[in-house]
Amino acid sequence: MDEQRWLTFDLFDGHVGEPFEVDVPGGGPVVLRLDAAREGAQPGGRGPDGAVRLQFSLHFRGPREPVLPQATYGVRHDALGHLDLFLVPVARDDDGTTYEAAFA
Repeated sequence: MDEQRWLTFDLFDGHVGEPFEVDVPGGGPVVLRLDAAREGAQPGGRGPDGAVRLQFSLHFRGPREPVLPQATYGVRHDALGHLDLFLVPVARDDDGTTYEAAFA
């Protein structure tokens, strides 16, 4: 993305079920589906306008292989454009891998 954008729960909530394409260094893109966007009750950080956002997390579901190591990735979405997200693999089963991005 060209400029820093303050990411909020509301930005992602309407995109559950949609694909996000992850740029994998040294490999092709990996498509993850946004499975859940959950907003907590605890206040998080202050945005550029001084407003406090509530903490929230995103859960993405991807293929079983490759498992992406925890890292910051460039992620593209048709409506949201390019985002940099820190993704952590949190679960894996026969059908795929689940990743979390958490925001305070």
